[in-house]
Amino acid sequence: MPDFLFWSLLFVAGAAAGWINVLAGGGSLLTVPIMLFAGLPGPVANGTNRIAIIAQNLVAVAGFFRRGFSDFRLSLTLAACASVGAFFGAEVGAEIDGVWFNRLVAAIIVAVMILMATGGDKIDGEGAPDGRPRNLVLGHILFVGAGFWGGFIQIAVGFVMMPILHRVMGLDLVRVNMHKVFVALAFSCVALAVFAAKVDIAWGAGAALAAGNAVGGWLGANAAVDRGAPFIRKVLYAALVAMAIKLIFFP
Repeated sequence: MPDFLFWSLLFVAGAAAGWINVLAGGGSLLTVPIMLFAGLPGPVANGTNRIAIIAQNLVAVAGFFRRGFSDFRLSLTLAACASVGAFFGAEVGAEIDGVWFNRLVAAIIVAVMILMATGGDKIDGEGAPDGRPRNLVLGHILFVGAGFWGGFIQIAVGFVMMPILHRVMGLDLVRVNMHKVFVALAFSCVALAVFAAKVDIAWGAGAALAAGNAVGGWLGANAAVDRGAPFIRKVLYAALVAMAIKLIFFP
């Protein structure tokens, strides 16, 4: 496939992923398999995806800050813990290739579909009324593990971070997302550096993907979320089923 067509496809995929990340979540469940289908090796697709994640979270962190939501002290300490885990996770992720990487992605797709179907991906309820976090030591320890997963594969890491921030540390949903995007931005930079040292990152493809993610995220943020989310989830289910079948049976 010519580079221009490939980059155009990734831009569209990135836009869809950005839209889905806002309305339903799980955008990397689309972008990584698409890069695999296009012929990129697993570690290259895994590493290249981080470029889009960094761009998306840069915009998100700036957006929260403009709205007056920031707690950089806690975000930085959580990000430091997650970045340690991400370094070691990326070291492992950069080595997994071929059919086993495809099957791993397929297994994650199936697990996320189960979470979404059962409501396990939803975080409900209010946080602490004063907005102050609790269980700080435990929360930071758990973020080392969350960072390892983020560095290793990135896919569905939000489903790992959000329960730690909300259920363990007692933060309300706005602050959960505020910290989540900051931490993901930080450990994604670490993971990208590790992958770049070990594999040939597809920088052009990553830039196209990042541009699409930014556009899709902006469009999704301005959409009617209550109306759009149910439809997007149905589309996501269908896409995930097709991808899982492809990765498991036709690697």
